Amino acid sequence: MAAPRASTCLLQNKGLKRIFSGIQPTGVPHLGNYLGALTSWVKLQEECSSVLFSIVDLHSLTVPRDPAVLRGSILDITAVLLACGINPQKCVLFQQSQVPEHAELGWILGCLTSIPRLQHFPQWKVKSASQMNEGTAGLFTYPVLQAADILLYRSTHVPVGEDQVLHLELTQDLARLFNKKYGEFFPVPKTMLTEMKKVRSLRDPTAKMSKSDPQKLATVGITDCPEEILLKFRKAVTDFTSEVTYDPDRRPGVSNLVTIHSAITGLSIEEVVCQSTGLDTAHYKTVVAEAVIEKLAPIRSEFKKLREDGAYLEKVLQTGVEKAKTLAAPVYQEVKRLVGLL
Repeated sequence: MAAPRASTCLLQNKGLKRIFSGIQPTGVPHLGNYLGALTSWVKLQEECSSVLFSIVDLHSLTVPRDPAVLRGSILDITAVLLACGINPQKCVLFQQSQVPEHAELGWILGCLTSIPRLQHFPQWKVKSASQMNEGTAGLFTYPVLQAADILLYRSTHVPVGEDQVLHLELTQDLARLFNKKYGEFFPVPKTMLTEMKKVRSLRDPTAKMSKSDPQKLATVGITDCPEEILLKFRKAVTDFTSEVTYDPDRRPGVSNLVTIHSAITGLSIEEVVCQSTGLDTAHYKTVVAEAVIEKLAPIRSEFKKLREDGAYLEKVLQTGVEKAKTLAAPVYQEVKRLVGLL
């Protein structure tokens, strides 16, 4: 059975109790992150009374990070989230590593998780291969820490993209396994799939847009200047047909532009295609770029202003950590009691 989409789930289920989601501080989010997760987060904080958004910095250590760069990236992502509309008064925005119960619960859940189950994750296979088969234990077990992130707050719903469904299934299974072994305690969190279609690379529309793409023209960062955005869209890979149509299988490049245009403007795919009648793809690239520039301009401006006030960003994170600890501490104390550590 397909997972409920985020908006329909919110409308149909007034019994939502707690939502959890996280983002890694691995560089400024790109356009796909914004149209997928971040716009969804802004809506969720308005519609739900208990929402936690975590900067999951422990997860970012699964690949080598320069300490100074990581410290700066944590503040960067905080500023981006605030600039996109995340309101610390309406949610709990916090830094994962400052709540030690995440790692401690991760150990307990790791003791319930089999090695074959973790070997099944495609991310492990891909990333360990990219690390010349020398993937770290942290990379191998990070889905368990991800489960701990969610269960520590007894979260009931988790918004995810399609590529994270397997990870949430592990969380659900661990909740059931813990409950069976130690008594009913953790809610089994439900999946909330984001409605946004995947935004594809501008240089390779068969791959999704990624912060780690070595091709600089492939990814639009949400703090890119207008000139950068325009250049990237002008260089976007399309095909030799000039008409603007939507056919992801036969015309992935143009269809990716239509998807972006639709998401940015709020128009349907059909409306976007209809409005673009008579435009060739070269001119259409400029139309899409201008729509993206207009949408991201206030975010870029607010980001620059926030990033100049590091003390304010640190205060926001500290306040969030205090709120998160208040929620996490009693849950973890009960976990320790249930497993026999107290």
